[in-house]
Amino acid sequence: MGLLKELISLYDRDLKTLRREIESYRDDASVWKKAEGINNPGGNVFLHLMGNLNTYFGAVYANTAYVRDRPLEFSATGISRAKLLAMLDEIHPIVLQVLRDFPAEKLEEIYPIKIFDEEKTVSYIFIHLETHLAYHLGQINYHRRIIT
Repeated sequence: MGLLKELISLYDRDLKTLRREIESYRDDASVWKKAEGINNPGGNVFLHLMGNLNTYFGAVYANTAYVRDRPLEFSATGISRAKLLAMLDEIHPIVLQVLRDFPAEKLEEIYPIKIFDEEKTVSYIFIHLETHLAYHLGQINYHRRIIT
């Protein structure tokens, strides 16, 4: 199995798990409830993931014209689970389609925009974005279990 197929499998798995995590919160308010020792509730971590995926997959490769507001990802509150899931339902197929359509021979090219103030390959960025998703998915799971 090639890298792109493996990434499709991982992103699909983790985005489906992200959906289950948001659905598993007791109610809309609990997504935004702060817990001692945790800086960001699950809702803000979720918005951060949406901003990341919409920027680095949607805007860069799917030409969605998404404009990121990173500070809002960490300051917004009170968005319903239904609206959060609608955001996820919008980006999930975009991520998978970008990966399905991506030419394997271009994985070692430089990603079109600098991240971390340095040039990285497309394969590095795609792997980084998946590990970033998995990391924050774990934070959301931990927050949900503490809150509920």
